[in-house]
Amino acid sequence: MTTTGFSGVPDAFYRDLGGGRFESTRHTAGPWSPKAQHAGPPSALLGRALQRHQPREGFRIARVTLDIPRPVPVDELTVEVRTVRAGARSELLEGEITAHGQVVMLARAWRVTASPADTPTLRPEPTPPPLPGPQPPHTLRGANLDGYVSAMEWRWPAGSDFDRLGPGTAWARQRVPLVACEADTPLTRALTLADSNWAVAFELDHVRQQVINTDVTLALHRDPVGEWLCLSAATTASPAGSGLALGRLDDELGDCGRVLQTLFVAER
Repeated sequence: MTTTGFSGVPDAFYRDLGGGRFESTRHTAGPWSPKAQHAGPPSALLGRALQRHQPREGFRIARVTLDIPRPVPVDELTVEVRTVRAGARSELLEGEITAHGQVVMLARAWRVTASPADTPTLRPEPTPPPLPGPQPPHTLRGANLDGYVSAMEWRWPAGSDFDRLGPGTAWARQRVPLVACEADTPLTRALTLADSNWAVAFELDHVRQQVINTDVTLALHRDPVGEWLCLSAATTASPAGSGLALGRLDDELGDCGRVLQTLFVAER
């Protein structure tokens, strides 16, 4: 299902320019502006860099927290990663994306030793609804659809979609890879989707009010498998407070992690 761009190179969210620099494509554009990226692709771009930074045998990234101090432009990006602390069983990594000399996304991640084989399987959550069959393109009120929204394939249980207010559940997969001519990883696939958590749980009216997430945390108790991932999300909010969107991430085997976002809510 991959299209072609970059003069014959398979289309993708990004093209690797070398030296930590990446060209952003139109597929990264978010729903609120064709000039600003949805936070999913740059989150995954940082996840890719975190995984590749001084990898250690038997270690896995268990949690990534991303802060978004300003919109990520659909433009050339530079990615840098460093080690904050390295221990015998865990290490703390951090990274950043810059554009035009400004930091547009920050990440901190814990990379830990994988749990031993005799660790019990504890998954108390019910299984998600089965993956629905193919569906026509979905709408999103007041949104730019010619970017990230269309670069992902969405499948909702009967009667649900982006424009239905309330807790939601949606299956999704990428139509294009993160970086041209590269295979995606379980972590990058999860991060590409994770920032859509509160959009799956549209309980705050984003047309009447301005609702923006300032961050996203993805915690995985195991690596997801397969292309299709499922988000089941709900939102909590309070007057004179803010919003929280909490989601569960599933794959074809069931529960594999959680997503948490802080929501800035204001009058337009």
